[in-house]
Amino acid sequence: MLHILGIEVEAPLGLGGAGPLLIVANHVSWLDILVLHALCPHARFVSKAGVRHWPLIGSLTLAAGTLFIERESKRDALRVVHHMAEALKAGDTLAVFPEGTTADGHALLPFHANLLQAALAADVPVQPVALRYADEQASPSAAAAYVGTTTLVSSLWSVVRARGLRVHVRVLPVLPIEGRDRRALAEAARAAIDSALASYPRH
Repeated sequence: MLHILGIEVEAPLGLGGAGPLLIVANHVSWLDILVLHALCPHARFVSKAGVRHWPLIGSLTLAAGTLFIERESKRDALRVVHHMAEALKAGDTLAVFPEGTTADGHALLPFHANLLQAALAADVPVQPVALRYADEQASPSAAAAYVGTTTLVSSLWSVVRARGLRVHVRVLPVLPIEGRDRRALAEAARAAIDSALASYPRH
């Protein structure tokens, strides 16, 4: 799908290994799921419940074993964390977007720590990943951003019209969980991703 959409992925090989892992990434677009899944095909995602009803994307997320969450419900968050911990203990690789919603790619939103509790419960490390979309001049591209009142159709049109759209994926050092609670873990992941994004030119 990324090839069909004309998106080039610049990333190291080998995201995710044989063992359980919780991938934590910044969230810019619905494309993020395709990008991470292309690099780590066995990863399962945690996504807002509404995505399961999206055309095509919903079918793909269901096929990938996505865990869906009702964001407005604290009780549902506890349910999802429980299922995440079970999946991690079973050896799965999971991927989450702790911002909880998409941002424009220029600045990170605060990271919600709740879902990172699963890594602590399952005693597995956290893998921060930074995603940055750029045009053919390597400048930040707004074409992929899925924010505000943007519809899926208009977002798809922006992506298709963009020339030379590429996504830079930076896989950052794994964060050990020893000595950290979920908030400290979220802060460490956010700081690592923020530092990686800041290293790119902002022109």
